[in-house]
Amino acid sequence: MARSHAEWKQLAAELNIEGRAFIDGAYREAADGKRFDCVNPATGAKLADISHCGEAEVEAAVKAARRAFDSGTWSGLAPRQRGGILKRFAALIRQHADELALLETLDAGKPIGDTTTVDVPGAAYCVEWFAEAIDKIGGEVAPVDPKLLGLVTREPIGVVAAIVPWNFPILMASWKFGPALAAGNAVIVKPSEKSPLTAIRVAGLAKQAGIPDGIFQVLPGAGDVGRLLALHMDVDCVAFTGSTAVGKLIAGYAAQSNLKRAWLELGGKSPNIILPDCPDLARAARAAAGAIYYNMGEMCTAGSRVLVHRDIKTRFLEEFKKAAAGYYPADPLDPATSMGAIVDDIQYRKVLSYIDKGLSEGASLLLGGKAAHTDKGLFIEPTAFDCPSDSLTICREEIFGPVLSVITFDDVEEAIRIANDTEYGLGAAVWTADVSTAHQVSRRLRAGTVWVNCYDEGGDMNFPFGGYKQSGNGRDKSLHALEKYTELKSTLIKL
Repeated sequence: MARSHAEWKQLAAELNIEGRAFIDGAYREAADGKRFDCVNPATGAKLADISHCGEAEVEAAVKAARRAFDSGTWSGLAPRQRGGILKRFAALIRQHADELALLETLDAGKPIGDTTTVDVPGAAYCVEWFAEAIDKIGGEVAPVDPKLLGLVTREPIGVVAAIVPWNFPILMASWKFGPALAAGNAVIVKPSEKSPLTAIRVAGLAKQAGIPDGIFQVLPGAGDVGRLLALHMDVDCVAFTGSTAVGKLIAGYAAQSNLKRAWLELGGKSPNIILPDCPDLARAARAAAGAIYYNMGEMCTAGSRVLVHRDIKTRFLEEFKKAAAGYYPADPLDPATSMGAIVDDIQYRKVLSYIDKGLSEGASLLLGGKAAHTDKGLFIEPTAFDCPSDSLTICREEIFGPVLSVITFDDVEEAIRIANDTEYGLGAAVWTADVSTAHQVSRRLRAGTVWVNCYDEGGDMNFPFGGYKQSGNGRDKSLHALEKYTELKSTLIKL
């Protein structure tokens, strides 16, 4: 049953928040007693003291993970057994859905209407999907000389460090720990210091589900925890979602240490191309507004560049402004809220600085452009600029906030050139009524996901997610994600 605004506020007031690290099957404080504040970005109120992990906690967690992995208590289970435990884990996430959604909303400023319908259900679905997949896939019998039997098998890679972002804390974490656990690995999750609460709580649910001690651990803390994990000689794989700049550091740490596998899902500056034969301008405008204002624009796939044909630009912008009116920041605990708060003061000031940059470089403000509710929290109005060229800073750099750049083009070749003229390649979209144009443009867009006549559709786990160029390597979701957390082994038996 849906809860009211008042009911969510009451639940928030009664919530008991766990802030300790989860190491070797138990919650514990940092060895040196260090903590940091977890703050609600919508109110500025302190939510909890969080354990500030450091080298001691990293060493303890890696030691426990290695021992648990080598013991075979998890990797040695039959896939069906492992899948059964993961299904219980998914069921517990659903059972505690309201608590987890509330933690996510308070911690990251996300609207409760989103965390209850997207983030938490999506995390449970991810764990369940991989639980159901692991006893459906096998290896190969290679065609070799008749005097040999050749087997190709996959084995868990070992200890996996998952360093996850603050924009979709529980969902992005599940995209890492779901397949990594399913494959039989031990996982250490390092949540962002901006949003650690759901990862900490989920660790207790993992133990309750029956995941052995040391197989699932959570280390809250600052960037040094991620650095230490990426440099650690006994971590076999690091999976990171975050900015391209930090991703490059992670790859460097992996190379400096034991050449561990490094899977990186990084930034984006995704183009949303509106061709003159767009079949439904009003629908395209609604999708474009959602693509940049959903989750306050804090999305790596945000459609932050709308490329619109000159002939339809005026009509499209009229429709876009109507659609954008449906997004306005308000109390994240209100189920009617469509936009919440920016995650913290650092990101808030960064977004506002990009708005100033757009104005100073000659972009025309179409809507928004200001902070909102400055007496209450970290809110920014949905903002859009009409840009005289695609060379402006706001057209080139990932802002990670509710700021749209509108760029005009005159023909499809120009649109494709502008769309691909970026260091990123995560997502892209094209709107056209012509099926041949749809296929031709999609093939030429250098992006890991291309949407046609829609944007950000397809929450299904069957689709791999990741990018080209400096948007990273490897893929989350789908059976392809399992490959990231396994090693291929060839076994040849002389008959």
